[in-house]
Amino acid sequence: MKRILICFSAGCLGALANSLAVWFSGDCGFTGSMGVSMAPALTAKWLYPRIVWGGLWGLLFVMPVLNSKAISKGAVMSIFPTLFQLLVVFPHMTNQGLFGLRLGELTPLVVAAANLIWGVVAALAIKLAK
Repeated sequence: MKRILICFSAGCLGALANSLAVWFSGDCGFTGSMGVSMAPALTAKWLYPRIVWGGLWGLLFVMPVLNSKAISKGAVMSIFPTLFQLLVVFPHMTNQGLFGLRLGELTPLVVAAANLIWGVVAALAIKLAK
């Protein structure tokens, strides 16, 4: 039970880091300069579901795979939410097309980078909690 709670909490922390990075990138115009229309407002309505989903994705870290360095494990685990966002959320839930390409050609890169932040922060938080 302790491992599950740590992984969920670490996933939430990773999601907070991810969300702040996505918001800041949009707010300062970085994503816009890349031609990607991702500039969310930092509101509770936008942030809360992301944190909960980040915690749920954090449960992936419960699996005893890749007992390697935290950064490597976080990078590998970040592939799962990235693929889900690009192949399920964008095309089927938000109508932004496959890979979210209606938001811009570099959307997959932005999503992968944001989820890499999630994975690395979550993995490091788990390592620090041990």
